[in-house]
Amino acid sequence: MTGSIVTCPNCGTRNRIAARGDGVPRCANCHEPLPWIVEADPAGFDAELETSVPVVVDLWAPWCGPCRWIAPVVEDFARSHAGQVKLVKLDIDTAPQIAARYEVRGIPLLLVLVDGQEVDRLAGAPPRPDLEAWLQRQLGARAEAGA
Repeated sequence: MTGSIVTCPNCGTRNRIAARGDGVPRCANCHEPLPWIVEADPAGFDAELETSVPVVVDLWAPWCGPCRWIAPVVEDFARSHAGQVKLVKLDIDTAPQIAARYEVRGIPLLLVLVDGQEVDRLAGAPPRPDLEAWLQRQLGARAEAGA
């Protein structure tokens, strides 16, 4: 995987972000944390999970209406919590083995992984306030654990 191109919300500089296990991506120009949103493919999926911050995995499919509804909410969360969370999006139609590994029974499905281990999941498309509250609780629980 060659990496994603992310525009810095602070200064507008375009930055290339590669999969990495330590630290968080920062703007090459102003050094502010960048939103870490990655469209993973099956070959690079496991490498994207090796991070020093919690990972929210969005398991979705292009034909799924509720998946398209929650995507902007989850992406907005990742942008507003740059440096604190990584969002990895995976089209399960291209990755049936990964869907089977996480026992996906329905989509959309959000997984929260810390140190590569699943700590919580949310299936379906709850109302925006409920989804945002769930995402915020995931970061709160991680902070209380001393991360």
